[in-house]
Amino acid sequence: MEIVKVGIIICDRYKTCAGGKCFRAAARKEGAFSVYGNSEVEIVGYTTCGGCPGGNIEYAPEEMIKNGAEYIHLATGFLVGYPPCPYIDHFKDFISEKYGVKVVAGTHPIPEKYYATHKNLDTWNTSSHKGNIKLALTDEKTRISYN
Repeated sequence: MEIVKVGIIICDRYKTCAGGKCFRAAARKEGAFSVYGNSEVEIVGYTTCGGCPGGNIEYAPEEMIKNGAEYIHLATGFLVGYPPCPYIDHFKDFISEKYGVKVVAGTHPIPEKYYATHKNLDTWNTSSHKGNIKLALTDEKTRISYN
């Protein structure tokens, strides 16, 4: 079986997160990890952005790539925090340009409780947000299982 190696960067607001939902989603290939199909997903790095405006974004991907990362995921917390991260598109562009690695928005499926709130607030009603949540937006049953 092919192994896909990924690094995960989380929003610093969630710096105490143990990563359970991300690791579960990677093992099950749910949410944004669904793009890897039948490949096994191996997490080779996990850290925060370093806090606004993302100082760790300049350096963390390099270590992850040295550990074999082929993709960098910006965790679902960037999408569901309130407000959603205003820097996520900059992070995607910067990491991709500087390191030549594919950057994926999202990790685990968006939990239903966050989906409902953002839907009611119409938070994600821009083309950028719609594109960023696309891979993490799953069916209701899966979203509920990530509450």
